[in-house]
Amino acid sequence: MIATEALKKDHRVIEKMLDVLEKISKKMEKGDNVPPELLKKASEFIRNFADNYHHGKEEDLLFKAMEQKGFPIEGGPIAIMLGEHNDGRGYARALAEGVEKYASGDSGAKKVIIDNARNYAGLLAQHIQKEDNILYMMADNILPEDFQNELLDKFDKVEKEKLSDRGRQYYVDLVDELDKAIA
Repeated sequence: MIATEALKKDHRVIEKMLDVLEKISKKMEKGDNVPPELLKKASEFIRNFADNYHHGKEEDLLFKAMEQKGFPIEGGPIAIMLGEHNDGRGYARALAEGVEKYASGDSGAKKVIIDNARNYAGLLAQHIQKEDNILYMMADNILPEDFQNELLDKFDKVEKEKLSDRGRQYYVDLVDELDKAIA
């Protein structure tokens, strides 16, 4: 496996969470109760796995490696991806704030949760397609396999640093747990 393949594996896990967010939104729209703890876990996944871990690997390692090979960070496809990461962080923050309000009994927070869950999911779904089908192909064309293998080793270090004792598998299992709980 090379670095871009590892990032695509992360995308498959994130896409499962995007499906969970849609199921949560539909339940809340129907007026069904969604346990605050489930919402907090979904928010934790977005913050820790999708952003801190996955986007961290892209921003701190892959994009910098591409820049070293001549891809500009400002302007071009990397700049677009960075902008979308920031947009996603805004939706994730607003979602987390809505979850906290909902957990403390504010039923008006449902709309904030639904809107930001859907905005986040819509953005990330398109974002993942761009990375999988355009940006990662560009990376594969300019980063030799041995260099990508070095990146893969660095990804392992990022997992230990960013996900601490929990590790990647915890978040893979968490998505499955949330999917079953919301079904």
